[in-house]
Amino acid sequence: MLLFDGGCGLCQRIVRILLRIDRGGRLRYAPLQGPAAQGFLRATGLPTEDFDSLVFVPDWHGREGNVYLLRTDGVIAALRTVAGVARVCAGLLAVFPSKWRDAGYRLVARWRYRIFGEWRARPLARAEWAARFME
Repeated sequence: MLLFDGGCGLCQRIVRILLRIDRGGRLRYAPLQGPAAQGFLRATGLPTEDFDSLVFVPDWHGREGNVYLLRTDGVIAALRTVAGVARVCAGLLAVFPSKWRDAGYRLVARWRYRIFGEWRARPLARAEWAARFME
């Protein structure tokens, strides 16, 4: 499960790219502002008002406990889950130390609304993709 800022234009565009390249339908998505993500954030003690951090939850149903990855570690894990060319991108990102990656992530997070704006709801390109989202 990939928890993302549902109001962010950049985040929504990235989710749509992931939907296109994830032909196996491995990833699921939930906006950080929605009830499913908010419940997870509360249960794990993560901030419920901080939408600057992507959260990847490899085992949403909790069989492995509340394991999650934040920021670029979450990005890399999500890309590895998608497979294909995304795995290559994950490998390239993983070469850099997490402190460097996360510094870049925070910089982009600070400017993303100014550059990409707020997301205006649009229909998904494929109706079947809707089943991969939780509110």
